[in-house]
Amino acid sequence: MDSEDTLALMRLVAAGGRGEPRRQLLGDHGSAAAALAAGRTAWRAAGLTGAQQAALCARSGGNEVEQWRRWLAAAPRRRLIGIHQPDYPALLKHLERPPLALWVMGDADLLWHPSVAVVGSRAASAGGLRNAFDFARGFALAGVAVTSGMAAGIDTAAHEGALAAPGGRTVAVLGTAIDQAYPQRNAGLYARIAASGAVVSELPPGTAYGRGAFPSRNRIVMGLSLGVLVVEAALRSGAAITARLAGEAGREVFAIPGYIHNPKARGCHRLIRDGAGLVEAPGEVLQALEPIALGFGDDLRRRLAAPMNRTGTTAGVAGTAGLPAGSDPQRLWQALGHDPTGMDELVSRTGLTAAELGSMLLLMELEGRVAVEHGRYSRKSQ
Repeated sequence: MDSEDTLALMRLVAAGGRGEPRRQLLGDHGSAAAALAAGRTAWRAAGLTGAQQAALCARSGGNEVEQWRRWLAAAPRRRLIGIHQPDYPALLKHLERPPLALWVMGDADLLWHPSVAVVGSRAASAGGLRNAFDFARGFALAGVAVTSGMAAGIDTAAHEGALAAPGGRTVAVLGTAIDQAYPQRNAGLYARIAASGAVVSELPPGTAYGRGAFPSRNRIVMGLSLGVLVVEAALRSGAAITARLAGEAGREVFAIPGYIHNPKARGCHRLIRDGAGLVEAPGEVLQALEPIALGFGDDLRRRLAAPMNRTGTTAGVAGTAGLPAGSDPQRLWQALGHDPTGMDELVSRTGLTAAELGSMLLLMELEGRVAVEHGRYSRKSQ
């Protein structure tokens, strides 16, 4: 059953036009339903155009909204997350002009998981593809998610590398509508990521796309990530632009050096000259991002309202230290053992939903309390 807020959010999305007035409206009123109920005076005050106001006055939002409702209801783990909602990823929200809403297939909690963006050329060399696969697999083995754009070349190799790691996590950000795999030959990869990771798009189901959607896609890839690794890139390329946007947004940027006569290495060399970190192994990226990943837990705590200890090691976090008596996190901790336990069993033991447990397990994993392998969770050995 669609919630009132989800239906209202779909109508705000369908209104189109500039995003800032609609973001302002949501910020002023706290929910999409309240923003819609506020009426024309509030809409004008937020800066909505006459066309946007007319679209919001339509009783049902039109055929688009009905199509989107059917898509959300057609399968489990499909979500529409608005910028006003607590599940909207904090790193992305801090960008200038963040997307009004995200369409998600798969595990929406992955949008909160610490990740590295791996980007590069569509026409990559064999060595570049190998590097993208190996680095992504190294990140995934370390428990860090890999975010990329599911394009041909480096993006595809990065997703495949993450999926090759046991329990590897990957997020694909599309420049097309959420229900369209692009390029079409990646339809199988799209299905695998939707099943075990997350597929994300700013564009609703059934939406036609243009060239302008792909720069927006690159901003989301960067915005979801703690840092960006450029594997191969020409001087003027989408990957190089993504890296520049990342630097402007305060993200860490890394590049792999290449053969000096390879035109696909020149973008990486330019980035290194401009201050990007030169890296030769996944561990160098992970070491540089570790302090940022620890600080990332603060936003997750606010999302959960969970007063857990912040620490970079497992020392001092054993048992129920920092978990209020009777709280949901304590219930989860009591349900966990040193034997790996699946999500269904944890739902049964705690009475909490999988979505609630997923967020708490992520924070416990960041704090060093919990280990995860092949989708099963256990208390981390001290």
